[in-house]
Amino acid sequence: MRIITGEYRGRRLHAPVDDKIRPTTDKVKEALFSILTGEIYDSNVLDLFAGTGSLGLEALSRGARHCWFGDNSRESLRLLKENIAHCQANGKATVLAGDFRKVLGRIQEKMDIILLDPPYNQGMLPDCFEQIEALGILAEGGIVVAEHRREEILPEQMGNLEKVKERKYGTVVLSIYS
Repeated sequence: MRIITGEYRGRRLHAPVDDKIRPTTDKVKEALFSILTGEIYDSNVLDLFAGTGSLGLEALSRGARHCWFGDNSRESLRLLKENIAHCQANGKATVLAGDFRKVLGRIQEKMDIILLDPPYNQGMLPDCFEQIEALGILAEGGIVVAEHRREEILPEQMGNLEKVKERKYGTVVLSIYS
């Protein structure tokens, strides 16, 4: 697991020792950031269910202004803090501990990009979209990216957001809403 390009390019991130944390594969991460190329620079990013922080750190490496990382796992939070320090990104990163509802409720800025990668097959994505809309934290023209299993079909419309792209990579799907 590494940072693909940008300021932190090539840095190897600390990885989990077991399978309780499921980092996004480099293949899917590369595809995601290829899709988001024109959106990253100077953006506010939320990496919800951050795990190791791989996605948010990639965004920072590519020029995002700031990234908020949220997770409720102690192991994830430990790895996340280690990886932020390893990339020397402390000044551009905010770590928020707690379940996704608590994290979303603590966001005081408008987010340009929200990355959702919850544990698979637990049905959390609809609740995430509902909370994001209710709290009004997505900036005008903002993007929400949901990573999920192929078996989990997301609707074309989630609240006031419309699915604009969907890409499949083996058993993983990226659904992009705007």
